[in-house]
Amino acid sequence: MNATDTQTIHRVTHEIKRRKLDVLRVVDLTPRMRRITVGGAQLAGFISLGSDDHVKLFFPQTAEELATLENLELSAGMKSKTMPPMRDYTPRRYDLDTLELDIDFVLHGDGPAATWAAQARPGQWLYIGGPRGSMVVPDMFDSYLLIGDETALPAIARRLEELPANRRALVVVEVENAAEEQTLNSAASVDVIWVHRDGSNNLLEIVQGLSIPQGKLYAWVATETALSRKVRRVLLDTHGLNEEFVKAAGYWRLDSSTED
Repeated sequence: MNATDTQTIHRVTHEIKRRKLDVLRVVDLTPRMRRITVGGAQLAGFISLGSDDHVKLFFPQTAEELATLENLELSAGMKSKTMPPMRDYTPRRYDLDTLELDIDFVLHGDGPAATWAAQARPGQWLYIGGPRGSMVVPDMFDSYLLIGDETALPAIARRLEELPANRRALVVVEVENAAEEQTLNSAASVDVIWVHRDGSNNLLEIVQGLSIPQGKLYAWVATETALSRKVRRVLLDTHGLNEEFVKAAGYWRLDSSTED
């Protein structure tokens, strides 16, 4: 990578490593969001350069699946029948001095990740893999538009914490109700719009009526897959944003149990 590349949005690949980490702390941020801090010696060398990176979490259900994790490397071509359920989650915070990693879970009541998180206690353990790579967004924008739901909150909060004081961010987050709102910290100037599912508005309607921040803008969207596509179209067609600087990701599907 040359110096010019570092001043554009670029992807950096990482060596894939599997780690077995201890559960250190469990804290409820809201009634439906739980932060689980894991760590230990195997976290040494962990790297996550992008605020929306993903690590793979493994949830073995059988002795055979556990043996797969204990005895085989991720790159060894494991048979699908022995692979445990896996889910992608954002590294919310990591500290290589204390060897700690925070992961925030939405407690929605079903699926292997939410089920595990609901019962997690210090002294247990969690296998993780990755991140496989990072999408690095350099500090080259005046403003940021960050849109998502609960599953996107870890990445949104991390992005805001990384912004310098001379930037502006507009954040739109859909959550279940007012109890699910979180404090979002940033040195930047931040406006937050909370959209409650138990209210009269919905995320797409709010995005359609937005007043877009001025200056060179980076927009990031992460929510249910079909909704992310619709929000992206509104940003491009209604608000006329530069497609090069709009990233929209589907973090889960309405018709599946996939979590993120």
